[in-house]
Amino acid sequence: MANKPTDGAERQGRIKQILTLAKVLNQADRKALPIVFGAALGTLVLVVVIGMLIGQLWLMLPLAILGALLVGLITFGQIAQRTQMKIISGQTGAAASVLESMRGQWTVTPAVAGNRNMDFVHRAVGRPGILLVSEGPSSRVGPLLGSEKKRLSRAAQRVPIYDIQVGDEEGQIPLSKLQRHIMKLPRNLKKDEVFQVNDRLRALPQNVPLPKGPLPKGARMPKAPKGR
Repeated sequence: MANKPTDGAERQGRIKQILTLAKVLNQADRKALPIVFGAALGTLVLVVVIGMLIGQLWLMLPLAILGALLVGLITFGQIAQRTQMKIISGQTGAAASVLESMRGQWTVTPAVAGNRNMDFVHRAVGRPGILLVSEGPSSRVGPLLGSEKKRLSRAAQRVPIYDIQVGDEEGQIPLSKLQRHIMKLPRNLKKDEVFQVNDRLRALPQNVPLPKGPLPKGARMPKAPKGR
């Protein structure tokens, strides 16, 4: 009985999140919600027609409703992800937002390295190993990735370090394909090894912390405090 109010609050919170996301989708793309409803309705009609043809309408009706809801939710999720990519694409810190939204055992540290041109390197630690994900032109982020990889090499020991450049230049990974690219990497570490790597990396000197997520356009990277 004590868990019922909590479960009800969680359900209300999820419904509010879905409604809020639906409003954002509708504002960003007027065709998004009609596509979701169309996919759900099409699935419902298809299963109902199949049920009528085989003479099992009442048996297929519950399956039609469940199938319509499932297809609608999947379509909604896919469109929401694409819309999110369009919204944050081109903003500083967009790659860090994608890393933080990934499923699985990941520890993300945004902006472990950067420069005055607002080019950044973000770090993520997971089953594949250590990921260094950069944002910016290849000519500028190359040295950042190289120096950060060298800095982590001792703490990483034999742990694989992957450097990934996010961008639209040749050889870079588009933001919309970043998560898919990472999910294809081999799982080189066990769960306990991931914790050990994180502990070793936390012992390293940290750079100046920056706000998480996309930074507003025109923002400047804070300067590191001068030593006495």
